[in-house]
Amino acid sequence: METTESLLGDIRRGLSEGRVIPYIGPGLLQLVPGGSPVPASPEVLVQMMVSKVSVPHKVRNNLTAAAQFIENFKHRKTVAAMMTEAFQPDVTPSALHRYLAALPLKPLLIVDVWYDNAMETALREHAERQRSIAARPIEYWGQIQGVSQAEHFGTWTQGFSEDGTLVEGGEMETWSTILYKPLGSISPAKNYLVSDSDYVEVLTEIDIQTPIPPLVQTLRSGAGFLFLGCRFRNQLERTFARQVMKRSSDQHWAVLPGELTRNEERFLTEQNIKRLDLPLEDFAASLIGGEALESLALAG
Repeated sequence: METTESLLGDIRRGLSEGRVIPYIGPGLLQLVPGGSPVPASPEVLVQMMVSKVSVPHKVRNNLTAAAQFIENFKHRKTVAAMMTEAFQPDVTPSALHRYLAALPLKPLLIVDVWYDNAMETALREHAERQRSIAARPIEYWGQIQGVSQAEHFGTWTQGFSEDGTLVEGGEMETWSTILYKPLGSISPAKNYLVSDSDYVEVLTEIDIQTPIPPLVQTLRSGAGFLFLGCRFRNQLERTFARQVMKRSSDQHWAVLPGELTRNEERFLTEQNIKRLDLPLEDFAASLIGGEALESLALAG
């Protein structure tokens, strides 16, 4: 039986050597200083939406179904406007966001399955600090976002340079860090996959990997994934994780505190994901170290 300390050692080495890809979810916003100004879980987001538009009782706690009802009866623009309102506030990155942004080995891939801008801000801050050091070579980062077929029919993703400019595939190959947001993001273009129909379009193709960007497929080869702030309670969460992990390493890790559902336990076993049963804040402190954690928390 591996100890938490030995698992932490494996993760720390894997991150520093570029063999582990961070895969972050809404739960990471629990670490934001002063609390998150945006919804930090699907449950909070759906309650925010249904507080503004009446939906049938049976879908009031189901984010994708509630969003689909609103899309059907109030138009897609209403859903997009609600998402933009919910995620408009800038989110101060946590120390863990900043630690991930500063991982040394490049190219670096970070997968982020929520709609906030905290990871983007951490990458921007890190790039600005690096460029203030004259001797450092200039590195560029960018992001690839999933887009809704309802708004961008025939297109699965869009790429954006660090200044928010829409770019084509060739430029992405030059980035030192790629932030992959498969569900879209508030920034820079307000792309959101959130309704049932959004997911149906993607899920019809995802098994043959069409919606997964080729650059992401290349960078994941041979690497393990580290899941932070993610749960695997429903089929969508598990399917996205499974398909993003496809053809990667056969060893992964997840920080999952508390009681697991049977579906989560089955998924961890099926995907060979080693679980660390400890709070995210404790994981961050152990991974980064006390002094470095404090320094990163004050950075920006």
